[in-house]
Amino acid sequence: MTAADIVFVPLGAVALTSALAVVTTRQLVHAALWLAVTFGALAGCFLVLTAELVAWVQVLIYAGAVVVLLLFAIMLTRAPIGRSADLDSGNRPIAAAVGVATAALLITVVAEGFRSAYLHLGEPPAGSPHAIGSALFRAWVLPFEVLSVLLLASLIGAVVLTRPAPAGDPARESTGSG
Repeated sequence: MTAADIVFVPLGAVALTSALAVVTTRQLVHAALWLAVTFGALAGCFLVLTAELVAWVQVLIYAGAVVVLLLFAIMLTRAPIGRSADLDSGNRPIAAAVGVATAALLITVVAEGFRSAYLHLGEPPAGSPHAIGSALFRAWVLPFEVLSVLLLASLIGAVVLTRPAPAGDPARESTGSG
């Protein structure tokens, strides 16, 4: 075992445990916080794999922006903060079966990929920071910006939908909302 293995295995266990906590907790805010822990552990895994750029993107975009956006959406939509029976739909056996099948498929694909993987030493690796940065800022910059505008629009929509109606607004009073 190498030092990277010694660090990677506990980080993977933290990521797996916190991911399970995300989908099994009955408190929405706790699920969002467990999601932040999952993203942080995944960023640590990327650091161990010497993918520093991907680790920073994981921290800045996912653990930072997405979790904060999720928490703001929870607060602005007046979602239940404490335990809620609405979070359990009764489909746990089906969801568990789909999760196990998906995990088995992913493990099979990764195992087959590593079985036939090889690296040419004469060319730069495909996962180098230069290659990843080039792909992000050339090919994926437009989808990334579209996604950020979509997330901003959803946050603004949540603010508008949860804003209380003005006192004399007949349109909102006639529908019974507000």
